[in-house]
Amino acid sequence: MAAVESLQSPAVPNGVATPKPGTPANDIRPVFFFDIDNCLYPRSYKIHDMMKVLIRQYFRTHLQLSESDATNLHQHYYTSYGLALSGLVRHHQIDVLEYNRLVDDSLPLETIIRPNPHLTGLLTDLRASRTCSKLWLFTNAYVNHALRVVRLLGIAHLFDGVTYCDYEEGARTGRLICKPDKEMFEKAMREAGVEGQPDRCYFIDDSALNCTAAEQFGWKTVHLLDPEDPEPQKRACKYQVRDLGELKVCFPELFNEEGERVARELGMETEGRVVGQKELEDRGHIEEEEELEAQRDY
Repeated sequence: MAAVESLQSPAVPNGVATPKPGTPANDIRPVFFFDIDNCLYPRSYKIHDMMKVLIRQYFRTHLQLSESDATNLHQHYYTSYGLALSGLVRHHQIDVLEYNRLVDDSLPLETIIRPNPHLTGLLTDLRASRTCSKLWLFTNAYVNHALRVVRLLGIAHLFDGVTYCDYEEGARTGRLICKPDKEMFEKAMREAGVEGQPDRCYFIDDSALNCTAAEQFGWKTVHLLDPEDPEPQKRACKYQVRDLGELKVCFPELFNEEGERVARELGMETEGRVVGQKELEDRGHIEEEEELEAQRDY
């Protein structure tokens, strides 16, 4: 788990997330957990397709499999464990960091991912509303990939920490902990400071399996469908959207007056108001001045 200050720094130490200044220990506001891949950027980027090619290449090379056998085993491990690497760790002797280098770290993300003003605006509005104690990244990827993506999106400064699949720990224990395992949700709550409090957890993910598990665990969960996805025969969870902006419709209470307005308009305007970094900094300066003025008055 990477601490809040490490989301923008080159070095990523393990540690406990640092509370934001002024956050009381008895803060009962919720934490909003965001998946990363195919969630903070669209599936149309085809990054997952590129990753599948690299994974199957790894299966062919390191397990000496044919193309068809590599494809079948990859799919079997993915559906059985939620992560192809989990099957590799359980059933084969591999170097997990070499796997990460050859797969996740080999993706040409710098040529694909760019900042998205609508995403930045949505997250900025959510943080500015102060209805959540933290915004938290929650991914089955390794930490290198997670931080690489949010830095390229230009949103690292809007998150307080990240819970990721610890490849190195999995190699030591012979078992990777990842979504949709119950232990992974418990790990995320512990690292985000809401241990044993699933009622304080909001979550969005593009995986139906992860969403079903999260809702069963007591989290308020949203399944993000791609605009091209057919309507599922059965919903993965209570809430289902095709655009992150629709979070304002699902949870208007988290976005204050703007969220309530969007909900009243039945989600017709869901992209969110873009608030720039300068405005965010200006708000901080105003709040500091107000606090100083209050102290002087006292």
